[in-house]
Amino acid sequence: MRTAKDLSNWLFSKTAEAAPAVFPAAEPGWEKVSLPHTWNAVDGQIGTPFERGAFWYVTTFEPLTQPIPGGRLYVEVGACALRGEIWVNGKKVTEHVGGYSAFRADITGYLRDDGPNVLAILADNTYSDQVYPQRADFTFYGGLYRYVRLISVPASSFSMEEHGGPGVYIDAVPCGANAEVSVKACITNPQQDQRISVEIFDKEGKEVCEAWCFAEETSTIKAVIPDARIWNGVEDPYLYHARLRVVSFNEVVDEICVPFGVLSFSVDKDQGFILNGRSVPLRGVCRHQDRLYEGCALSPEEGREDMQIIADMGANAVRLAHYQQAQEIYDICDELGLVVWAEIPYFAQSWDDQAHASAVEEIKELVAQNYNHPSICFWGLSNEILMAGNDNPKLLGCHEDLNRAVKELDQKRLTVIAHEYGAGWDHALHDVSDAEGWNHYFGWYRGVLEDLAKWSHEYHEKYPERRFAITEYGCDSIIGYHSDSPVKMDYSEEYQVLIHESACETLATRPWIWGSFVWNMFDFGSYFREEGGTKGRNNKGLVTIDRKIRKDSYYVYKAWFSKDPFVHVCGRRYFERPGESTTIRVHSNQKTVSLYADGQLIATLNGEHVFIFENVPISQTGTLITAVAGDQKDAIMLRSAAEKNTLFTFPGFQKAMDAKNWFEGVDDIAGALENKEGFYSINDPMNEIVKNEKAKTVIIDAFIAISERTLPESLVLMGDLSLPAAEYLATGFCASLLGKKRDTAIRRIHGALSQIPKTN
Repeated sequence: MRTAKDLSNWLFSKTAEAAPAVFPAAEPGWEKVSLPHTWNAVDGQIGTPFERGAFWYVTTFEPLTQPIPGGRLYVEVGACALRGEIWVNGKKVTEHVGGYSAFRADITGYLRDDGPNVLAILADNTYSDQVYPQRADFTFYGGLYRYVRLISVPASSFSMEEHGGPGVYIDAVPCGANAEVSVKACITNPQQDQRISVEIFDKEGKEVCEAWCFAEETSTIKAVIPDARIWNGVEDPYLYHARLRVVSFNEVVDEICVPFGVLSFSVDKDQGFILNGRSVPLRGVCRHQDRLYEGCALSPEEGREDMQIIADMGANAVRLAHYQQAQEIYDICDELGLVVWAEIPYFAQSWDDQAHASAVEEIKELVAQNYNHPSICFWGLSNEILMAGNDNPKLLGCHEDLNRAVKELDQKRLTVIAHEYGAGWDHALHDVSDAEGWNHYFGWYRGVLEDLAKWSHEYHEKYPERRFAITEYGCDSIIGYHSDSPVKMDYSEEYQVLIHESACETLATRPWIWGSFVWNMFDFGSYFREEGGTKGRNNKGLVTIDRKIRKDSYYVYKAWFSKDPFVHVCGRRYFERPGESTTIRVHSNQKTVSLYADGQLIATLNGEHVFIFENVPISQTGTLITAVAGDQKDAIMLRSAAEKNTLFTFPGFQKAMDAKNWFEGVDDIAGALENKEGFYSINDPMNEIVKNEKAKTVIIDAFIAISERTLPESLVLMGDLSLPAAEYLATGFCASLLGKKRDTAIRRIHGALSQIPKTN
């Protein structure tokens, strides 16, 4: 039967120019590393230009062999960002585009008989208009940041060529008290005498059903689980296991085990998400896969910790954004009962045909590799694809291709698209996916907190048949900044709390919003950002990037969704406050909360979720503030001061205003700049500017200076050149590349262009 072994003893080089045919143990330029590994663990999170390159990993291995000739040996790579090549003994075997999915290579014909075999893998995270993602609000780490293993299979086996998946597709749905199970098994080299068996075991390991069929390239087996127990989300995430075997005469040739669940689900335009016939509003978060100074090279244990933090908050769903995540993450979601929206990294587009073909393959890999997870109910086709008006005649056809690719593999799950608030309500893209989401940051990038209620009502009234969720919302906060009167753009913990309290109130009264996903569960690396004085991070998380501190906003959701009794006093990091009294905010899922100051009862309040105590006395020497809810207690220390310490206030705060998103907001700058008649300006169309070599050089050189890296002309001039230069710099890849330095670039380019006379 098949055997597998994870590979170790890796060397890594940034200077090697080619795949070594022999192990470079004593050669300069190679360092020992262990997997998972990324070379951007630090630079991708601190606001400096992060390193993008094509670098080599190498190890040696002894082949895993089969006792009977005819078997095959594969290398399986858990993920290689963003493009990978596999070389064995100095010969190229294959390459793979896409930095987030597993892929395999049959290396049987590349093995040596006369010495150790050398495996070299090229990991390439350089920019390419043929590889997604091309631009986005997160760092594109590079490296072999999951596992690499050898897998040996016999001549007849479950297919290793099913887009990196197990070659098995299991569907299990309730049918009265029982469950109907349908198994499709893809078999490589089936023989006439062979059979396929399926044994189904319950959670305790007891066999509950067995079925057989003759082996074919596509073998379909039907089975029934009597008195089946359903997978019922966080209420009861019950899992069965199927053991599948290829049997030849009296010998088991190949065997795999696949966990699965029995469930039914749908989305109703009025009742929202329906799980096993019951309306279950999905209330969850989005999750990025990086950590502080580890980048994306996380261990399975760290992944489990992430998902447990989410579950402890009371969430029942997670959007795994914006790419396929590690297999163990989906396993843990199955076990915890978290409903999953899984997606591919399809963002702002280059419309290169090869890039589109790669995106289609990425979604096939996502589906094939994760088909059997009961937690996954949604396949995401794209995210904010219409960002800043970035439309294209090919866009609709691209999404139809993606949707078709999903449906060819999976008829039961729903396809979804996450739209950004600028997307047109009447765009044909709304008719492609089965359901949709909207990314709205009311109270941060635009509008006020209450606008989410207004917008959702108006949209539902106009399009009552559309089934939609809120797939992103929130705001940045820095745990060191605090305010007694929080407002937009002060980066305070207190304002983030208000954002999420308001969202919870709005969502609770709208059952037709089938799901909501906070952006984001954890702060994460975004190389070009500078939020609240913190470079290289998106700080919208409910938990810090190191997972050490749960912000006060985390407890907003725990109060709404967790069934475990708790009470939490907010503002513990605002430990010194002006005046002799203060307001105390408490979150709890209990109905009654009492507050004490140095043991003296201040008040007892009845309510739900949030309890606000006014005029609580505090002293200069320190006051113990204690909240009591039933048998739950939480206490913090506060002290008073004559005035507020400036260290609690974001130095860049001036007044409440809309935050600038990473792709918008240059009209005020461009409009204030003087245009000299007869000379170029930032308001001229790009296609006119680039006709003049001097003017074009100004654009290219400014990008190089601002981004602090060498850039090819084809990269800078890859967008819609009919746009005015200011708008061009504010959208697409340009905005991503320039980040917070965009406004400086606009002024610098305009100044240089205004010195160049226009040519006829």
